[in-house]
Amino acid sequence: MIKKIISLFKILNSNSKPGEVANAVCMGVMLGFVPKNNLLWYLLFVFFCFVRINKTAYFFVTLLMSFVAPLADGFFDSLGYSVLTSGRLSPLFATLIDIPFVGFTKFNNTVVCGAFVFSLIIYIPLFVVLIFFIKIWRTKITTAFNNSKIGTFFYKLPIVGKFREASLELM
Repeated sequence: MIKKIISLFKILNSNSKPGEVANAVCMGVMLGFVPKNNLLWYLLFVFFCFVRINKTAYFFVTLLMSFVAPLADGFFDSLGYSVLTSGRLSPLFATLIDIPFVGFTKFNNTVVCGAFVFSLIIYIPLFVVLIFFIKIWRTKITTAFNNSKIGTFFYKLPIVGKFREASLELM
């Protein structure tokens, strides 16, 4: 687990494009929020595995958001209910449920629908914020921390030295 955390910090400082990391985090948030007992989750999971993203960030954020998602189930339920019972979309959902295998996606479940819609709504704003954060992280935060007295003291600690050696081995 510690190697995964070290590799996540390595990702933030790596030469990979910020868009790949931001996309991975956004897709991980989407997959973490959607409940796992339906075909929609598996379809998204397989599709996202074939997209060019940072897989470590993707899996780490998916796991992290899977633990956070149950706290937002009430919100997802109310959002999903609003979407599923909206006047203009009700006939569409009624038609979709009659199509074979579409019912296995459980889109008619209010929590699944709400989590998916919420993930779609926050995808682009989260992507933009993450691109900005990664650029700031790489240019200012990392160099400021490494050059500060706290950073030099922190790197001299024996346990941090072991983690730093482990992270250099991962590179």
